[in-house]
Amino acid sequence: MLVHPVTAPGSGIRSWTVLGDDDVPVVPVDLFLAYLTDIGRSPNTVRAYAFDLKNYWEFISFRGLDWREARLEDVGEFVAWLQLPPAGRSGEVAVLPSVTSHVGASTVNRKLAAVNAFYAHQARNGAGVGDLLAAWRAGGRGGWKPFLHHISKGEPYRGRAIALKAPKKLPRILTVAEAQAILDACTRLRDRFFFALLYESGCRAGEALGLRHEDIAAAEQEITVVARENANGARAKSGGRTVPVGPELIRLYADYLHEEYGSIDSDHVFVNIWAEPRGHAWAYQAAYDLVLRLRARTGIAFDPHWFRHGAATRWLRDGVPVEVVSTLLGHSSVAVTYSVYGHLTAEDARAALERAGWLTGREMTW
Repeated sequence: MLVHPVTAPGSGIRSWTVLGDDDVPVVPVDLFLAYLTDIGRSPNTVRAYAFDLKNYWEFISFRGLDWREARLEDVGEFVAWLQLPPAGRSGEVAVLPSVTSHVGASTVNRKLAAVNAFYAHQARNGAGVGDLLAAWRAGGRGGWKPFLHHISKGEPYRGRAIALKAPKKLPRILTVAEAQAILDACTRLRDRFFFALLYESGCRAGEALGLRHEDIAAAEQEITVVARENANGARAKSGGRTVPVGPELIRLYADYLHEEYGSIDSDHVFVNIWAEPRGHAWAYQAAYDLVLRLRARTGIAFDPHWFRHGAATRWLRDGVPVEVVSTLLGHSSVAVTYSVYGHLTAEDARAALERAGWLTGREMTW
């Protein structure tokens, strides 16, 4: 089976589909992925769903199951199958119980969420899919209740029944020295401005790649993230917002325009300058190729998203209110910000205690 890019007819929007062993799209999956594209999900999100559903279709094909007849027990077997190494999934190789799981709990849960969304969509459209990813639970005290629960109080409601316990991952950030090393390893102003922008504004890489010159207000020292379709596939994931930046970043932008951008006729900020097609919007792949080169030069195995995590962490540690940080990051709610950054490291805790005078000037001696 194969995940393959497609272009939506009429709109020209890039999407993805899953091809079977006969090189024909798997119709139920194809319709679901087309639906995700139609409602505005990003190509990267659709691509992730495509790979997750490809795994599920490989599993049910191996088991000889009809997707409409799969039951909760089959999904449990799917979880166990995902944790096997590729050679073990085909049944060709026996896997010892001591072998480490091939994928982590977070990955398994993401794939289960994709399968759950697929079946929910099928059920809404009248497909007889049984009671696959749902378990009947009586609404008791506490916990989440569905909308208008009071009307049908005591009636059961659906909730996903399978999920692995995944360890909470703290966001990875770059130290000041690491960020500086990455900037200094950039041999071109465009590349340096790209990472400086991520560091200062907390923008996602895709949001930066979608910037137009009109989005940068030099006099006001502001960067505005605008939700729009871009030829390079870049998207503002969470809608628009305006982020204040410092004068040094604006000066770097001006130097980039003067020394490298020159007479290029484009409204995109980040464009191809030394590669063809010259003047076209810089693509994700080109930006990631730069990341790979910088990893080799610096020895820092970083990801562009670490710059965003670093900006959020700096703001919070410097006392910026969490609701302001949430707005700057473009989160849908403060709860999302808390879920990602609502943690304290031992270093953070020590600094807070020292500021409160707790670790110094004790009234007692030990």
